[in-house]
Amino acid sequence: MSGVNEIRSTFLNFFAENDHEIVSSSPLVPRNDPTLMFTNAGMVQFKNVFTGVEKRPYQRATTSQKCVRAGGKHNDLDNVGYTARHLTFFEMLGNFSFGDYFKERAIELAWTLITRDFGLKKDKLLVTVYHTDDDAAALWKKIAGFSDDRIIRIPTSDNFWAMGDTGPCGPCSEIFIDRGEHIWGGPPGSPEEDGDRFLEFWNLVFMQFEQVTKEDRQPLPRPSIDTGMGLERMACIMQGVDSVFETDLFRNLIDATASALGSGPQEQTVASFRVIADHLRSSAFLVADGVLPSNEGRGYVLRRIMRRAMRHAQLLGAKEPLMHRLVWALVREMGQAYPELVRAERLIEETLRLEESRFRKTLARGLAILDEKSASLKKGDMFDGDVAFTLYDTYGFPLDLTQDALKSRGIGVDQASFSDAMERQREKARASWAGSGEAASEAIWFPLRERLGATEFLGYETESAEGVVAALVKDGKEVDSLKAGEQGAIVLNQTPFYGESGGQVGDTGVLLGEGGVKFRVTDTQKKVG
Repeated sequence: MSGVNEIRSTFLNFFAENDHEIVSSSPLVPRNDPTLMFTNAGMVQFKNVFTGVEKRPYQRATTSQKCVRAGGKHNDLDNVGYTARHLTFFEMLGNFSFGDYFKERAIELAWTLITRDFGLKKDKLLVTVYHTDDDAAALWKKIAGFSDDRIIRIPTSDNFWAMGDTGPCGPCSEIFIDRGEHIWGGPPGSPEEDGDRFLEFWNLVFMQFEQVTKEDRQPLPRPSIDTGMGLERMACIMQGVDSVFETDLFRNLIDATASALGSGPQEQTVASFRVIADHLRSSAFLVADGVLPSNEGRGYVLRRIMRRAMRHAQLLGAKEPLMHRLVWALVREMGQAYPELVRAERLIEETLRLEESRFRKTLARGLAILDEKSASLKKGDMFDGDVAFTLYDTYGFPLDLTQDALKSRGIGVDQASFSDAMERQREKARASWAGSGEAASEAIWFPLRERLGATEFLGYETESAEGVVAALVKDGKEVDSLKAGEQGAIVLNQTPFYGESGGQVGDTGVLLGEGGVKFRVTDTQKKVG
């Protein structure tokens, strides 16, 4: 029992046998947390359950949550392919208690699963606890029989989880495995803790407080449990390999890539094979959840992921679009656990094929310019930011694609001059917009669009969602508030409302806010995105 699919099913079935409801993964686009670009942890779909806003017919749950970290605060894109653990797409296994069991039962369940069902050797395991959490330390001694030196007290936020500046929070306990002296690194809390010898694979969060204000922290009336185990990390442990890319699922995806190309990974090309395997997963799952490549927001992040993989396919010598020819292999590996992949298989293939076909037309010219302009540079030099902007603006090269292309040569990019070139382009756009006839009467929208970015449309997947009010407009001017009985426009960061387009009228409906605030939506319009 060491394959990725077996580990996933063993985890879920263990908790089902212990009275947990198996809950399907929520989409990668969060509908209940408009502050997140993508779902990045198992607890995201349960946020409103923990805060008491939402009630569910169960008090215990278990999930395998699909997650993406490739934009915003959590962005691992640049590291993927070059490290042993970084991924843009990963699965987070978790078990949750909503005011039911607490620390003792959570530790008992975790210990039973990893030592009995997963068969991990007890003498290789150790844990961390928050430095003041005497309860957790005592429970680990009682349940696992750990001595004090195997229970490491950590005084930093690494072992204290918080949903935000306010809201539910609490200490956590992380479970580590010692992978042996042949790997460099020290235990958590030591000077060598950044090494790979001691691998953290499961975090148990004991949600027992509410942060009311910065200074005021109160006990929760019903303490809860939120845990997260990285499936790919557990597969590394169970399969005795040092890198997630050596686990069975990734080996099969890399083999499919090698078969399509007619040659396998070599020392100098292994990173490209890994990038393609990881980015295939994130691209396919994002498309399956309704995200399509674009120049804005989530669609732009997806395009960056796709194009990074497509450039690596070109580096490996692919003469024709490659990515869409690998979708079958991903569906074979993960389609049973995630049926949305099966349902969207043709859409994923066509989206990848079209994007790669478009990109290949500009890729050769862009790479030629990149090679020409960087030919005289050596390791440690900086590439001209103005040229990097031209590659972005004219050839569709995101900045990180240029950085990635130069990374192997040890060359950086002058980001300050890139930003200056971007600002000059914006100034031209402002001047153009201000003098464009009808647009001049609605000049409010362009600065709002620049400041706030585009509104993400969620309506292909849902007819209700949470959003943040980004701006209010009345009589052509931005205002701080709209009072009862007034009319105005509300700008949101994300919305399921369809804006009038292509002959289809804009959606109508209702917005509900805290304290019973209600806004009747009589029309939805698009204004410069």
